[in-house]
This record gives sequence, structure tokens and C-alpha cells, in this order.
Amino acid sequence: MENLDIEQINKDLKGKSPEEIITWALSIAKNPLVTTNFRPYEVAILSACTQVDSELKVIWCDTGYNTPQTYKHANELINSLELNVHLYVPKQTSSYRDAVMGIPQIEDPNHAIFTEQVKLEPFNRAMAEHKPDVWFTNLRAGQTAFRNSIDIVSMSKDGLLKVSPFYHWSDEQLDTYLEERNLPNEFKYFDPTKVLSNRECGLHS
Repeated sequence: MENLDIEQINKDLKGKSPEEIITWALSIAKNPLVTTNFRPYEVAILSACTQVDSELKVIWCDTGYNTPQTYKHANELINSLELNVHLYVPKQTSSYRDAVMGIPQIEDPNHAIFTEQVKLEPFNRAMAEHKPDVWFTNLRAGQTAFRNSIDIVSMSKDGLLKVSPFYHWSDEQLDTYLEERNLPNEFKYFDPTKVLSNRECGLHS
């Protein structure tokens, strides 16, 4: 993925549909994947990606702290979209962690350990095993300060081409997108590492 003119690519892709963006990215990819945690609106990118490539690898890093609604939603999408899911979970159980540290607050020194255990380690393990060159995500402008600084296409700190097909989309536009395609959404979602909705968890920043 060297020598790509990211600025020009973003100019060329602006105004393109998510499916067109995905098709372009797949045309230059050798080992693409999409990551998901089945949070609200994740169904949009999962549906769009699988419409273009039904066999695309879907990496699900499950913290072990999802709501029952999220787990039911995930199971529904895995079955209805026939997702090619590769599941990654922490090496420690949530019961063990609940007993020794609970869910630490941001100011607690254990919060960094907690985040490493439930999110960063499983994610890094997945990336090390699959070695992707193109990484589809559902990042959007307006979510965090860092996400406002990127665009549809960006390079990750590890040199991956990160593609966010819905980057410029609002919640309202996504609501319409899902309604037109009769796709379900689920809002009862919990990320134990972020605490604040506008805070990065460490995967993208």
C-alpha cells in the first residue's frame, strides 16, 4: 500500500456510494477484512461489505461485556448476512476480571490494564494472525476528535489502508439507509473501555 496518494484518493471517493468505495478498495487489496463490535449502525458496513464480497473476513473482538441485546443482534446479523466471522475474546474471563478489578474508571491505573485485556490484546492478536492490508471500519466524522482528523481513506499507524465507507454519513442518513434495506439496528450497547462516548479506546488513535 505504499505510494498511494491518500489526499487524491479521498477527493476521488467523495460522493461515491459505500458500495463503490468498498469495490475500489477490494480492487487493490490482497488480504482485506472488516472489524466489528456490533455496536449501533454496524449493520450498515457489514451489509455493504458482504454485498460486494460475501466471503470477506469479519473480525469480531468480543469484550465479554456486551449487553444481551447486542449478543442477540450479533447472532441475528451473523445468520441473516451469512457473515464469515472470526471471533476473538480476551484470555481472561469477565468473571475473573470482575472479581479482581471490576470495570475501572478512567482515572484508575487499572483502566489501562483492563483495556489491554478486553480490547487491545484480542484485536492485536487478530491482526497479527490475519495480516490484512485493507481494513474496513465504520468510523465516521463527528464521533471523536481523532476521527474528525481522518477521511474515507487513511493509513493506520501500522501501515494498513483503513477504509471508512460511511465516513461522511450522519445518523439520519444511516437510518434511511437501513430502513430502505430493511436492516435491523440495536442501540443497547455497552463499551466498558470507553466510558465516555467521545473517547477513543486505543484501536484507532
